[in-house]
Amino acid sequence: MKHRDFDVIVIGGGHAGTEAADAAARLGANTALVTLRRDGIGVMSCNPAIGGLGKGHLVREIDAMDGLMGRAADRAGIQFRLLNRRKGPAVQGPRAQADRRIFRETIQSFLAGRPGLKIIEGEVTDLVMRGDRASGVVLADGAEIHAGAVVLTTGTFLRGVIHIGDEQRPGGRMGDKPSIRLAERIDSFGLPLGRLKTGTPPRLDGRSINWNALESQPGDDEPVLFSFLSEKPTQRQVACGITHTNAQTHEIIRENLERSAMYGGHIDGVGPRYCPSIEDKVVRFGDKESHQIFLEPEGLDDTTVYPNGISTSLPQDVQADYVRSIAGLENARIVQPGYAIEYDYVDPRSVSSSLELNRVPGLFLAGQINGTTGYEEAGAQGLIAGLNASLSAQGRDPVHFSRTQSYIGVMIDDLVTRGVAEPYRMFTSRAEFRLSLRADNADQRLTPVAEKLGCLGKLRQRVFGEKMDALHNARARLDGMSLTPKQVSTVGIKINADGQRRSGFDLLAFPDVGFSDLLRLDPELALVPRQIRDQMERDALYANYIQRQQLDVAAMKRDEAHVIPSDFDYEGLEGLSNELKFKLAQVQPGTLGQAGRVDGMTPAALALILAQLRRLERRSA
Repeated sequence: MKHRDFDVIVIGGGHAGTEAADAAARLGANTALVTLRRDGIGVMSCNPAIGGLGKGHLVREIDAMDGLMGRAADRAGIQFRLLNRRKGPAVQGPRAQADRRIFRETIQSFLAGRPGLKIIEGEVTDLVMRGDRASGVVLADGAEIHAGAVVLTTGTFLRGVIHIGDEQRPGGRMGDKPSIRLAERIDSFGLPLGRLKTGTPPRLDGRSINWNALESQPGDDEPVLFSFLSEKPTQRQVACGITHTNAQTHEIIRENLERSAMYGGHIDGVGPRYCPSIEDKVVRFGDKESHQIFLEPEGLDDTTVYPNGISTSLPQDVQADYVRSIAGLENARIVQPGYAIEYDYVDPRSVSSSLELNRVPGLFLAGQINGTTGYEEAGAQGLIAGLNASLSAQGRDPVHFSRTQSYIGVMIDDLVTRGVAEPYRMFTSRAEFRLSLRADNADQRLTPVAEKLGCLGKLRQRVFGEKMDALHNARARLDGMSLTPKQVSTVGIKINADGQRRSGFDLLAFPDVGFSDLLRLDPELALVPRQIRDQMERDALYANYIQRQQLDVAAMKRDEAHVIPSDFDYEGLEGLSNELKFKLAQVQPGTLGQAGRVDGMTPAALALILAQLRRLERRSA
């Protein structure tokens, strides 16, 4: 056996790579992060924002596991907004505009201060293999670095091609070369690969925008931050501008559609349906007279503005024409053209729920290489891949996240069982148990998991412990109240005179009752901190629904607990269609629950698998 230089090597310094490297090191692995340029670590290569609907849940969960993204977004945040504020807490999503420079520098400072983590500048061109196992990397200069596990987070770099009109240039993103030789190594594994695309809008010089002609969108008066460790914003807060495309804009785009890289036939990859280019919008929504554009500042000391909503692959001259047809942008200067980027991805059904490649032990994949889009999806995968790579290198069992436990679990299960036909994006609608998987309780769900694993810092342990004590004490106080309808009605709370006694927590479940109403019944509740009051209100609001939901959760957990052996013979199981045999052999579901979510699975087929599992269990008993 060759000398091991590190326990874990992480390839790539994007959002997946930084979370993976930090997580692996937090868990005690001697870790190396290999990246092309040290100053490119933590770059926000697309929009200058973190979070949103579904995505904000992922950031909170990363933070609950003591990851980086939430704390960095809070430190760099220049505008905070809670999306879906008028709806219930289960579907609300925190979002922040970030100063690109501060976010990047914050991530870099976090990694620089992480014990057990070394950053290596270089290009990884190959993997070191020991039999069929990945055991290190080869750099462009021929140097070999050995490790117990490798995490691959290539983003859009695998055979990346940038498209601007009919112009193509190789690139992982603007200004960076693609990864070709590493892509060839991936080819050698015989994995199912595909092409996806994403895109960005032209960047504008904010000094050339007529802000006075635009609607202003300020942040929230009471900012909701990402990290459970953060108390308030640290940067000056700014407003974004809002404008709209118009009939002239759409006409310019229609007249030049054949010059678009996508509509001109230059791109084969599939783009994100929920974040379409402006060409897509004009073609697919031809009856719409205008489309909204958010003008997002990229930093407090940066004049660059990101026009969210006009991503494009049109030629530069057409971009200039349609931008200047928009109100407030008549004299706008483009400082970087918009472009589409096309890249390779691996069918995520090739990885297990630990994000380790089924065919290549020791090699973990995270981020856009698994067919996802977005910083948040990448960061969450990086966290899990880093933890499991560290556990693998230490000879420990992997950690798995279920759909009943987290949005991270929902995303990974979706990827490994269903694969992707387009870049995967997280939404609250993907989670069956979203009433209990709220952004506000992510720490209660996942911080104990991190603590048990051993990847929790002392500050997080202390803050979480204090919060749980406060929640326990507040709940005990509320549950200790025993109030008659007459007592409740005397303070103005409307209630049926049914003679039934209720606790304070029971009363909080009433739609028009808040914590402040209970103060008139028990003045000592005024000692409960505001954060704990809010949490009690949310918990009470969903308590009855969650109680019913727990029956579904229990049923799913029974299926998840029914393990399918890795050598299970689907081919020899009579009654399964050939199509299902192929899909099951490809996905290799680890549990009966996961098998049930494979595309095309039927109740009858699932019953056949369960019957065979029980036969095998009886034989081995």
